[in-house]
Amino acid sequence: MPTITILHTNDFHNHLSETQAVRLKDRREALGESGLLLDAGDAISSGNIAYKPGGEPILDLMSDAGYDAMTVGNREFHFSHAGFRAKVSRARFPILCANVRAARSNGSETKLPVVPYIQRIVGGARVTVFGLTVPMITEHMLSRKVSSYVFDDPLKTADSLVPKLRKNCDLLICLSHIGLARDQEMAERIPGIDLIIGGHTHAVLETGETVGDTFIVQAGWWGRYLGTITARMGEGRPAFTAMIESL
Repeated sequence: MPTITILHTNDFHNHLSETQAVRLKDRREALGESGLLLDAGDAISSGNIAYKPGGEPILDLMSDAGYDAMTVGNREFHFSHAGFRAKVSRARFPILCANVRAARSNGSETKLPVVPYIQRIVGGARVTVFGLTVPMITEHMLSRKVSSYVFDDPLKTADSLVPKLRKNCDLLICLSHIGLARDQEMAERIPGIDLIIGGHTHAVLETGETVGDTFIVQAGWWGRYLGTITARMGEGRPAFTAMIESL
């Protein structure tokens, strides 16, 4: 069975230099079809109200580096269709979020600029990656009246989605921007997730941690670190090792 290598980052907050992007590109290209490069959100610098109509240049750097996917962080979200679309528009890779949905407005639904998950063949194994993020606007908030989108609880979303995804993959990854405590809770409550790559709380898990049958990693903040996970596939659950290094 194959060995898969996954490179991961999170919470750049616009702190990614051209030199670092080239370094990431070299590492990603060296992996070829046996690896992935993933980000767990908050790559950009914009806040929750203002946004750049022309998009975020850091997503050009990440695209050039060869990112395979990232999840929506709270920084990438905007309550308007134009804002949300602009914030992620320069990404030439999938942006994931399974727990956001369009709110009905004037009898129609606004199209989502994200997808819930991706499926890839990596090193001969079937890999599925789904995204979750911290709920920014929910059905119980007054702000939902002006928002094009609402969020469902991420753990409830995972509880519904994981059994469906688990049937058709060898490695199931959650790309999460809900914070370490909720990642740990998800691992305890929801069986079937092999790996959680987390963000939002800027934790540095140097060798990762195991909760139940799920391996959890997170790689700090501001582009200081690059995480590397080795997944050794077998007849049972994958065996993981992880490390953190300076980026």
